[in-house]
Amino acid sequence: MANSMLFEPLTLRGTVLKNRIAVSPMCQYKAVNGYVQPWHHAHHARFALGGAGTVFVEATAVTRDGRITHGCTGLWEDGQIEGLRQIAELHRAHGAVPAIQIGHAGRRASAARPWEGASSLALSGPDEPWLAMAPSAIPERDGYPVPREMTVSDIDDLLAAFAAAARRALTAGFEIAEVHGAHGYLIHSFFSPVSNRRNDVYGGTRDNRMRLPLLVAETVRAVWPAAKPVFYRTSVVDGVEHGLTVEDNIALARELKLIGIDVIDCSSGGMAGSASLSTKKITPGYQVPLAAAVKQGSGLKVMAVGAILDGPQAEEILQKGEADLIAIGREMLADPNWAYHAAVDLGFSKPWSVLPPEYAFYLERRAAVLER
Repeated sequence: MANSMLFEPLTLRGTVLKNRIAVSPMCQYKAVNGYVQPWHHAHHARFALGGAGTVFVEATAVTRDGRITHGCTGLWEDGQIEGLRQIAELHRAHGAVPAIQIGHAGRRASAARPWEGASSLALSGPDEPWLAMAPSAIPERDGYPVPREMTVSDIDDLLAAFAAAARRALTAGFEIAEVHGAHGYLIHSFFSPVSNRRNDVYGGTRDNRMRLPLLVAETVRAVWPAAKPVFYRTSVVDGVEHGLTVEDNIALARELKLIGIDVIDCSSGGMAGSASLSTKKITPGYQVPLAAAVKQGSGLKVMAVGAILDGPQAEEILQKGEADLIAIGREMLADPNWAYHAAVDLGFSKPWSVLPPEYAFYLERRAAVLER
């Protein structure tokens, strides 16, 4: 398929992605004190050899208390750089642009790992809990601990932590930084009226509620080199009563565009608990219309994510102009050679060409002699 958009390069500032396939950031909860472990290297080696244009390291906390769980990766101290540098180099060596998502869990911090129940550590779990903080003293759920309402001084410290974490990510060799502003975590919780009941300049009106998200994005953009792109992940809709709407996020995206954010990563949910562990039924591409709406309303490039299962589906999304990048998460866990199989499904005459030559050589030789 010579005219495939999925395998067409994409230039973002001075960074060139060899195709439109991104491996979505997926938390592994296997870090120790924020430091990556052998698991992370094995996890990323699968994707480095898979042919994606860019691969994101999971949500990485900018402070120790900003972790979701005790197992989350971190960039709050210099010692954490080296392990992440090895992962960035692994991706770069095999043609994928290394990317990292940085964030703060906010009131969703101090949780058990998903396979341990994902509930607040204050209620259950083997690890020691810590006090979470949030825009307002409103717990995530009834019966959960009440988070500490952040002061203006806390906000100043947060901005400094994001700047420091971005500098460390740059030192580690990442080309793309993504600000995590979705899924009920701290930045999202400032924007959403469900969790933000402040009466100062950070609460009340939509403009006030988007103030912190914009300040964080501006802080990271100021640290990140002008030749390298910055992404912003948002929950386009909260999916709960009185929550954020598509229109709210179009307004946010327009402001992010003025700051210099390059791509909006369009997810949803998180105000009623984990977006990724929801028991609500979904259909293939269920979040794509959200990405399309943000793209049309803001003029920014967008990344679509959410039950995008195969190459033809991804290709159709791009051909229809609904997104500029396709993020694949759980399908990559099941099939780290998703890009190769997408090329097969799209009718490429040489689908193996999307893989490293060490793999492509043998697949091509087999194809020449295999009789079906």
